[in-house]
Amino acid sequence: MLQDIWGTLIVVGLAELGDKTQLSILLLSLKMKQRLYLLFGLILAFLIVDGIAILAGEWITNIVPISSVKILSGAIFIIFGILILRSEKEETKTKSKYYLKNPFYSGFALIFLSEWGDKTQIASGLFATKYNGLMVLTGVMIALTLLSILTIYLGEFISSKIERKAVTKITGVLFVLIGLSFFLF
Repeated sequence: MLQDIWGTLIVVGLAELGDKTQLSILLLSLKMKQRLYLLFGLILAFLIVDGIAILAGEWITNIVPISSVKILSGAIFIIFGILILRSEKEETKTKSKYYLKNPFYSGFALIFLSEWGDKTQIASGLFATKYNGLMVLTGVMIALTLLSILTIYLGEFISSKIERKAVTKITGVLFVLIGLSFFLF
């Protein structure tokens, strides 16, 4: 039983290190002040996406072609990047509220929409075919939550050292580049 949790936690944790997910969370945390709400949005999205993968096992990858998932994920990153860049320009003109400014919704939407077909989701489903699904979900959620917390704190540290306008431009451009990478690789 503990093997189901620990094995999943270690594999998923190592697989996510340096992944686009962690980079995305870092970039979002650079823009957000209410980082706890960001974390809650991330956790809920991970719970849904990986929970469904665990319930479905390998079934999910047979329903939606991985190429479609990659195209959708790339488009989502590009849209987020453009919204970030536009919000920076609009911030100087007006204080209008974009949904991107809500940390819970931003974190949830980014993870929920971009994690379908991700290696961790697939790995979660594969682990569930061999181990107890609830224990696999526990291991996955512990790994993803711990990595998200560390990444958010890193974002908080970086944002305290870099000017906000520079952070916004860097974040927007990196989101667009990550999105484009989905189409190239």
